[in-house]
Amino acid sequence: MPKYVIVGGSAGGIGAVEAIREMDPVGAITVVSEEPFPHYSRPMIGDFLSGEATLEKMKYRDDLFWEKNKVHALTGRKAVSLNLTDKYVELDEEGRIDFEKLLIATGGKPFVPKIDGVEKDGVFTVTTFSDAECLAAKIEAAKKAVVIGGGLIGVIVTEALTKQGVKTTMVELKDRILNLILDETASEIVEKVIREADVNIVTGHTVKRILGKRNNDSVVGGAVLTNGEEVPCDLVIVDIGVIPRTELVVGTEVKINRGIIVDEFMRTSIPDVYACGDVAEAYDFVWDENRLLLNWPVAYLGGRTAGYNMAGKKTEYPGGTAMSALKYFHMPIISVGITNPKEDDGYEVLANQDPERNLYKKVVLKNDAVIGMIFMNDIERTGIIFYLMKNQVNVGSFKKNFSPKTLDSSLYQNS
Repeated sequence: MPKYVIVGGSAGGIGAVEAIREMDPVGAITVVSEEPFPHYSRPMIGDFLSGEATLEKMKYRDDLFWEKNKVHALTGRKAVSLNLTDKYVELDEEGRIDFEKLLIATGGKPFVPKIDGVEKDGVFTVTTFSDAECLAAKIEAAKKAVVIGGGLIGVIVTEALTKQGVKTTMVELKDRILNLILDETASEIVEKVIREADVNIVTGHTVKRILGKRNNDSVVGGAVLTNGEEVPCDLVIVDIGVIPRTELVVGTEVKINRGIIVDEFMRTSIPDVYACGDVAEAYDFVWDENRLLLNWPVAYLGGRTAGYNMAGKKTEYPGGTAMSALKYFHMPIISVGITNPKEDDGYEVLANQDPERNLYKKVVLKNDAVIGMIFMNDIERTGIIFYLMKNQVNVGSFKKNFSPKTLDSSLYQNS
């Protein structure tokens, strides 16, 4: 019987394997992963779609990773149910695995709204490499595309399609794109840059119906927006958001809120059962509470914390927060923590903007501590500002030195 069972072979699962092997070089590990592919970087899916990266370039561990770490890897398999009384995971194809310690690292899945015609050939989500392969196979023959959602994945896919010569329309229900990670000023800058790349952006509306082609209704031929506009297209990519894949624990005693609830050791409410990554609500050091944190570094760190504790090394999760580091349409952007605070909640905002260079810097303070930042087109000092944020350094003694032109250098020189 495996001592350790990990459901999910992405960032959290990899982090757990590495931590376990540091502490326990011989305990049997089994990893169940629905994906048949090796260890690839999901943030690089956009590079794959644009033709700038192959699967080989996307790998962040070598092909012998499972073998080197003595892992029994069940790839292309799915965990379908969990028995906590007898401590086993039931798999598809009539298999089951007993466990002593279990880590649930099942990640998230795309939210696909009920849209008339969403089942047509040419409608895609882009979360996994399999998704990306299917979409890539259609791009060459496509002339026009509609991306539903102006979030991070929507921008990534839009850039990839644009690089491949596909005329793209991005449709965002909110009044601005990237509204979850940027403030209004930053969103406007990004939107201007994307429009200059010949992308059509429609905000305040969404897609209500997907049309078929005149000669084949089962294949995407267009999209009808909520404002009545009809946009001809060959592809529709859905990026409405991601929801935690909690279905494995539904109906069990594992406590769930939006995601699986874990403590500071990444333990769930059930002994010997842990969770990490996009499926778990872990500690956010900015908000000082447990929240869903849907990003790659947080998943890996949570997996390492879980792995250490599963192997007997008591380790507290240091906490993460909302983080986005991107460079699309030739614009580097760092967004961390609370970036769009309410004015009446005691926040202090320090900002600097240079419209001619599409440059924008913003640091958000509360009680003289950094709790958020946005840096666009000049991200050189973001590492030191993140250090101040992570360590909750009181910046009151040198805050008076801040000015719009020296925002980042003041922080750097006085920290």
